[in-house]
Amino acid sequence: MTSLILPSSDGGTREYRLQGATTWARPTAPLTARRAYAAAHVIPEVLADNTPGTPARLDWDATMAYRHELWSYGLGVADAMDTAQRGMGLDWAATQQLIKRTGVEAASVVSAGNAATAGKSVRDLVACGAGTDQLDIDSLPVGEAGLKAVLEAYREQIAVISEAGPKVILMASRALAKVASGPEDYVNVYSTLLQEVDQPVILHWLGTMFDPALAGYWGSDDVPAATETFLNLIKDNADKVDGVKVSLLDAGHEVALRAALPDGVRLYTGDDFNYPELIDGDGSHHSDALLGIFAAIYPAASVALQNYDAGNAARAREILDSTRELGKHIFSAPTFYYKTGIAFMSWLNGKQPGFQMVGGLHSGRSVCHLAKTFELADQAGLLKDPALAAFRMSDYLRINGVGV
Repeated sequence: MTSLILPSSDGGTREYRLQGATTWARPTAPLTARRAYAAAHVIPEVLADNTPGTPARLDWDATMAYRHELWSYGLGVADAMDTAQRGMGLDWAATQQLIKRTGVEAASVVSAGNAATAGKSVRDLVACGAGTDQLDIDSLPVGEAGLKAVLEAYREQIAVISEAGPKVILMASRALAKVASGPEDYVNVYSTLLQEVDQPVILHWLGTMFDPALAGYWGSDDVPAATETFLNLIKDNADKVDGVKVSLLDAGHEVALRAALPDGVRLYTGDDFNYPELIDGDGSHHSDALLGIFAAIYPAASVALQNYDAGNAARAREILDSTRELGKHIFSAPTFYYKTGIAFMSWLNGKQPGFQMVGGLHSGRSVCHLAKTFELADQAGLLKDPALAAFRMSDYLRINGVGV
């Protein structure tokens, strides 16, 4: 068994022995019992100036290869979202390229007719976030002029996504949170956009644990009041809403919301702590998935969903539960740095040449935090090649002064 020296909780070090590799089978038919999108990250050029405030330069080959990997396991890809560092280093110029390139790659998968994705459309395979991050928030005017600027920014991004082919996700907007004076402003902006789109979209409600700038979204800091506004918007525009992604990390809130949704509107869980029970369901309803953690646990997630398709719900839940501690750790506070753990696992598994992220975000977690990520990934069977992962982990620890 491969072993290496990891930092211990008491400030010292200890020997850790890795378990053997786990084999996760790719599906031989499209997944049907649950709809699932993995929110994929982006991989920068290793020689780019990957420091805070610099323009994003992506390794397009590696970034697209990661999306093909997710598709090969039967999962959809949620792209150009906060996992891909929207609002944390991925600027609108790079985001436009990401949306267009992912649309082209998804179309190639549709044409190939592979077993795991047979019969799927580009919209089934990829959904992309439309936001307002091309705006300079500090210079936004107040009142109606600010709301008009937000509306036009959303329209620009929706047009880019629609032309590229993916499904649109209407992301929460920092700009709208700044200029909106109450619930009616949110309703007016979103209702206008929903009436204009020609295909149903996903609505995204992101909590402050992911982005503090979104405090008071939907016009209130009171979650029940905000939920009422959100739900009324959906009911009034149900034919234009494919589903909602709610990332509040509150399982009770999600269960109540999904039971109240109009028929045909899905709830795509964004709860990276409680996803096993939410996806499993309560006997009456279940959540579908649009999850950042699925970008890290995608082989296990796929096999769990394959078991739901086969009627083996107990085994499916067991697999999802086996990844829970990893998910809780990667998404631990400060939660907005969860992307660092996803990129770290990508590097450990040989999916990117270096542990770097745009905007310098690879420094967002401590050495001890990432060592624990490594350990939990191993225990969940999510290190594809344990020897390679151990080699890379050992190098990372050595250059950071552990055990030297």
